[in-house]
Amino acid sequence: MNEQRVPAERPIDASVRSLCWIGGLAAWLLTAYCVGTMVQLGVLGGQPATAAEAFDLLQRNRIVGLLRLDLPTVLALPLYYPVFLGLYAALRRDEPALTTLATALAFVGVTLVLATPMGLSMVPLSDKYAAAASEATRSQLLAVGEAILATDMWHSTAAFVGGLLAQAGAVLASVVMLRTRVFSRTTGWVGLLNHGLDLAHIALMPVLPRAGVVLMMAAGPLYLVWFPLVGWRLLRLSRAAGE
Repeated sequence: MNEQRVPAERPIDASVRSLCWIGGLAAWLLTAYCVGTMVQLGVLGGQPATAAEAFDLLQRNRIVGLLRLDLPTVLALPLYYPVFLGLYAALRRDEPALTTLATALAFVGVTLVLATPMGLSMVPLSDKYAAAASEATRSQLLAVGEAILATDMWHSTAAFVGGLLAQAGAVLASVVMLRTRVFSRTTGWVGLLNHGLDLAHIALMPVLPRAGVVLMMAAGPLYLVWFPLVGWRLLRLSRAAGE
């Protein structure tokens, strides 16, 4: 019979207590972001398909336009830094090499994604488009807008490589969870499945977009399980470190 493993309750170093606490809080904030994104997609819709649609959205309702241009994602992505710092603080003593590699991959990946053009770049273009006096100027602004959409966090080479690296780091962190007793096996297996599906989704999108979308839809709900599990455990570890 397989024995259900219980996470170890030994306290971690008090020096990393704040990292675990901040990482746990960030994980819960990412949970809220995931819920909000699902609601937004259902109510408002996804990213505009064209620059003209994006400009029109921003002129009619700037808040809705920014939401559909992924401003919440831009604000939420930096939360991955404290989450992985918290995981590093929790796991480094048992698996220092693998934990360091997982953290480095995640940090580089998130940074690459954040370095791509974002929806905020469309705001001044939208204003210039609305004020343009000639059709030639409007056509130029539309061309710039299309270039931004084609190189944003979902389509550019930097975003593609960054997504692969970030998800690879999360997969590796989940493997470390399964090799140690700091997190439950449930957390490790959910993370491995969740980020493994997302890694496959990113890898397949350029060549098999339909398969990539299916994998993305399968991975999405699992974030609502993984982030709370990680957040709860990191907060608990932060309390144990202070005892």
